[in-house]
Amino acid sequence: MARKPTGDLRRGWTTGACATAAVKAGLMALWGDGFPREVGITLPRGETPVFPLAHQEQGEGWAEVGITKDAGDDPDVTHGALIVARVTASGGGVVFKAGDGVGTVTKAGLPIGVGEPAINPVPREMMCGVVEEMAAVYGRAPDVEITVSVPGGAEIALKTWNPRLGIKGGLSILGTTGVVRPFSCAAWIASIHRGVDVARAGGQDHVAGCTGATSERVVQEMFGLPDHAMLDMGDFSGGLLKYLRKHPVPRITIGGGIGKITKLAQGAVDLHSSRSQVDFAALNDVAARLGLADVSGANTALEAVTIAGNELAQEIAVMAKAEVEAQLRGADVAVDIVVIDRAGTVLGTAG
Repeated sequence: MARKPTGDLRRGWTTGACATAAVKAGLMALWGDGFPREVGITLPRGETPVFPLAHQEQGEGWAEVGITKDAGDDPDVTHGALIVARVTASGGGVVFKAGDGVGTVTKAGLPIGVGEPAINPVPREMMCGVVEEMAAVYGRAPDVEITVSVPGGAEIALKTWNPRLGIKGGLSILGTTGVVRPFSCAAWIASIHRGVDVARAGGQDHVAGCTGATSERVVQEMFGLPDHAMLDMGDFSGGLLKYLRKHPVPRITIGGGIGKITKLAQGAVDLHSSRSQVDFAALNDVAARLGLADVSGANTALEAVTIAGNELAQEIAVMAKAEVEAQLRGADVAVDIVVIDRAGTVLGTAG
């Protein structure tokens, strides 16, 4: 598969790009030229990747092609998956169907309507584009039913946000540019945004953003929240709060370990260890203000709390609440903070 480097890392191609290439190759077989060895497409920003065919099959009135997805050096759960498109002659323009391993939308708030196959708008546009292109080449009407499937996609989808977003039965066919950029934050933040959209559309008045699995479990149990209220915030607190400013939910609980919540309290918007650090001098100033033990020699925020006591963790929760409210910039959102240790013990709360 054609690839170009992104710095020292290889970029790859989205499921939407693979499906589009499969549709094009399938139409070439369906409308007269047989299956090519490889097929090239043009992506929305002008890239022209070429994909070898990994699967091909044909019957009366239909042709099917599979493309193996290569996500480059991105740790994408769909890397190596076979993206299959079956094109069938029809009489009503372009119609999309969800095959095995591709999900169906069951909740409002997503860019695709309820009951529709989880094939996002840009991949739909790309596939419609190649139908028009091939119809013009072969002198055919652009009337095609496109069924996209991903063998094993239902199992892979359990590792994604799809179940919480109300996408049932499999994966989404995604991509706005067709390109997977290694370790991009954009896809994660976009999923956070879709989680907010689904919660709002469903009338959910309390959502939670947590930094990891343990804090998520603690917060969900503490408040009795349903799965679709749990937003996979991870390290991207800024991405969540910025979106909530314009798309508010009545109540947000932020949960996390003492280290990440300390960084949030100190103004960080990206809580990853490579992009923000705890300011221990400032943390010691907080301890001193509270009359607690000196924590200037602590190597971690958890060690500082171990030295100074949970009163320090409680103050960090209060400070984090104030910082979240500041980042929300007056949006009508009530804020809770829950701070835990590695074992899931609650060290402090606010709100």
